[in-house]
Amino acid sequence: MIPERQLIEAIRRAATKTVNPAVIFGIGDDCAVLQMPAGLHLLVTTDMCVEDIHFRREWHPAKSVGHRCLARGLSDIAAIGGEPLACFLSLALPTNLPQRWVSEFMAGLLGLAHQFKTPLSGGDTSAAEKITADIIVLGKVPASEALLRSKARPGDLIYVTGELGGSASTLRQLYLRGKKAAKAGDRHFYPMPRVAIGRWLQKNKLATAMIDISDGLSVDLGHLCEESKVDGVVSLKAIPVARGADLSLALHGGEDYELLFTAPKLAKLPRRIGGVPITEIGEIRARSDKKTTVKSIDSVGLLKPLKPAGWEHFTKK
Repeated sequence: MIPERQLIEAIRRAATKTVNPAVIFGIGDDCAVLQMPAGLHLLVTTDMCVEDIHFRREWHPAKSVGHRCLARGLSDIAAIGGEPLACFLSLALPTNLPQRWVSEFMAGLLGLAHQFKTPLSGGDTSAAEKITADIIVLGKVPASEALLRSKARPGDLIYVTGELGGSASTLRQLYLRGKKAAKAGDRHFYPMPRVAIGRWLQKNKLATAMIDISDGLSVDLGHLCEESKVDGVVSLKAIPVARGADLSLALHGGEDYELLFTAPKLAKLPRRIGGVPITEIGEIRARSDKKTTVKSIDSVGLLKPLKPAGWEHFTKK
């Protein structure tokens, strides 16, 4: 791998291809300089991507790892109804890592950054035993109009974008078949953040609360309900299951990076936004106890607890 200064200069040259007028000065100074117009709130999110935890080199192409690294942060911006402005990358790499892997990683990250007009505006580099990428994404949203997790109300309906379980299905195939399971364009390798949908919902003031599905529907719906101090009920037969997946993966698989949101019953939501299906899957109810619960209705109408079974760090599987 090339020395650190050469690596930083190469990244800087590649990053200049993406421009956002909010970034006054990017890579090259001790800090980036951004300009925020009046009436807007600044959004900040951070995500860490660690080798053998979030990806495996033998399974995931380097370009996919870079894409996924930024996609995680962009999805967080989407989940609050925001517009991305800039990103910052801290990258720790093994000294014996081939330069080609680094170049392809940056190509994946910068390609997505260019698509969403989110210039790489700074970061840091270091040596490490395993690849670790920490991404920070900044965004903007009209003041006091962010779509928080805490605004769902009893009577609201629950919706999801797209289909669920596809990423987990691919991951299961990777465990079974290794790299042979990889398919170009697969949403596991190249998830597309739903930024346009999040912004549309925010601008049209249709959603009351929102979260992205990164840890699994059962976990993320629980987070939304906890923050809103409500209960949630979902219809299992309404869950949009991705091709190749099953209901369990759709409920608990994670890494779909779709949006889960609530909206008033009288809200007129289209069946598709930007070509992406919008599916009603349940409703919000008043909390029946001191502790929030999420339940499911099965095919014969029985109401059962929907226990969170998605991804959670520091737990034994």
